[in-house]
Amino acid sequence: MAFLQRLHSQPAVLVRVEAVSGSAPREAGAWMAVFAEGQIGTVGGGQLEWDCLRQARLHLARFPGEPHPPAWRRRMALGPSLGQCCGGAMELAFEPVDHGDIERLRQDLRPARRALALFGGGHVGQAIVRALRDLPFALTWIDSRDEIFPPELQPGIQCEHSDPVHRAVDSLPADSLVLIMSFSHAEDLDIVACCLQRRRASQDLPFVGLIGSRTKWTVFRRRLRERGFSDAELDGITCPIGLPGIRGKEPAVIAASVAAQLLMTC
Repeated sequence: MAFLQRLHSQPAVLVRVEAVSGSAPREAGAWMAVFAEGQIGTVGGGQLEWDCLRQARLHLARFPGEPHPPAWRRRMALGPSLGQCCGGAMELAFEPVDHGDIERLRQDLRPARRALALFGGGHVGQAIVRALRDLPFALTWIDSRDEIFPPELQPGIQCEHSDPVHRAVDSLPADSLVLIMSFSHAEDLDIVACCLQRRRASQDLPFVGLIGSRTKWTVFRRRLRERGFSDAELDGITCPIGLPGIRGKEPAVIAASVAAQLLMTC
């Protein structure tokens, strides 16, 4: 994390959003680190952020080199006095930090990430991985073809080779979101069936999405009924995936639509 690397040599004031009421530009948990020169992160921009930067830098100038300068809190109404029309209010905590706080902050600022299993390493799968780069998901990327994954992966992705691929469903973390887009309809069908079976047993896969047309899903429903799954169980599968109204079929367009759908699910 760039903030912690810089903290080795320069003190900062960590500004965190503690609570929000009404309409506000950022949510509770958002933060920014303010250095004597420069910042990392944001608490919402505009006059609100400028005022936070000013307060933090005044504090840094007042207590240069002091090991434990005092922390403080402030409630800021997002109205005419700030030149912002959000209408809500934010509770902000200002905490001076230095190199001695690095290990604690490494744990405190670790983002909460939702477990997501992506079955399929094709063009759309790769586009989805790129689209999720800075989003709050812990991604496990699964395929039956070991050579399918790119040689250079962005940080935080766990790649898993599973043959047959549907066996990986049993080992997914509880409450995982699941996206299914393997290279074959046969694999897709087996993965969906395993997800349904796991849901029947434990109800711990809240979202299972399958790429494909409505025609594909009609065929899959018939075949899954033949395997003993009820209409109520099949109604829990999302197919097609993505937000309604976004009609582009390019991998990047599908990926953007699916990423937005996942964010709405969390």
